[in-house]
Amino acid sequence: MKLQFKNIALAMVAAIALTSCSNDDNNEITGEGNLKLEFDNVYGDADFAFSTEYTNSNGEKIKATNAIYIVSNIVLTKTDGSTYTVPKSESYFFVNEANAESTLLNLPNIPAGNYNKITFGIGVDQDQFNAGANGQGTMWTDAQALGMTWSWAAGYKFVKFEGTTTTVSRTDANFRVHTGKTGDVYNYAEITLDLPDNALVRTNITPQVHIMADLKKIIDGTTVINFEEAVDVMGGTKVQNISANNVPTMFEVHHVHND
Repeated sequence: MKLQFKNIALAMVAAIALTSCSNDDNNEITGEGNLKLEFDNVYGDADFAFSTEYTNSNGEKIKATNAIYIVSNIVLTKTDGSTYTVPKSESYFFVNEANAESTLLNLPNIPAGNYNKITFGIGVDQDQFNAGANGQGTMWTDAQALGMTWSWAAGYKFVKFEGTTTTVSRTDANFRVHTGKTGDVYNYAEITLDLPDNALVRTNITPQVHIMADLKKIIDGTTVINFEEAVDVMGGTKVQNISANNVPTMFEVHHVHND
């Protein structure tokens, strides 16, 4: 009986110690480190590749030739609930499938700690757009070079997904899907993802968060785009539905490397 009580007591001490460590771990870690976000594009259950034929849920076939989206306004959450917001001037990225380097985002000067959640936007938020060209550095010209702008009044394209489609009456017809502001609706999407393992940012550890981005969901998600009706989707309720229903479901954290 004494042995049983001793084991219970030891278990209680261990539990208290673990709880204490969990509560204090972020406070005891000092300094700054780096964090990497890797965006790995897929198409449903398949690896994504340009000019590869995929079949959507409505039987239409597509071959993509262009896929770019803007990742912005990154916020990291620690295990104690505190957050770190990446400075806005350092928090806009063009993730371009045609440029492998662009799919790996490097975030410097992150306060050391254990992070278990990430929030980011897809697109350019209205406050940033309202800052005007002078308040955006080279962002507008960088976007222009990638074909990620309309007129200045219309603003940025948030997602660009293009290629060819074969439908009932079309064969290898060019399609274009662009999201962004439509009229008075801004269509900026925000995503929050839990990390399956904590990202341990340290002065000597740079975690890499592997995020899967399912490009199929741009056109074949909660809202299904029918290219038999129209091959260009660049405005109106279709873009609003893509932004509100499809884009927020595109992303999932696959794993975290703490190397």
